[in-house]
Amino acid sequence: MTTPKRKHYIDAKRGRIVLGRFELPFPRSKLGRVATGSALVGGGLLGFLPVLGFWMVPLGLFVLSHDLASVRRRRRRLAIWWRKRHPVVNRAGKP
Repeated sequence: MTTPKRKHYIDAKRGRIVLGRFELPFPRSKLGRVATGSALVGGGLLGFLPVLGFWMVPLGLFVLSHDLASVRRRRRRLAIWWRKRHPVVNRAGKP
């Protein structure tokens, strides 16, 4: 049995965030990643402004989860909760 390829992950060796088919540059230093993640979350909270958007909050939390254990634990708990609530359906239509 093979493990499914993840659709989103952080490729630290190449310095990229992979989100499906999109790849974004990723700071290699911890300080840079924390600053970028915090800026994304802060900008996302101001998503009602024209240039910023609410999409920045989950991306910022994803970046912060690479370095901050508390954010990583909460992200994993959310992922587990989401999978229990919305199970993956295989091609035959069975969960």
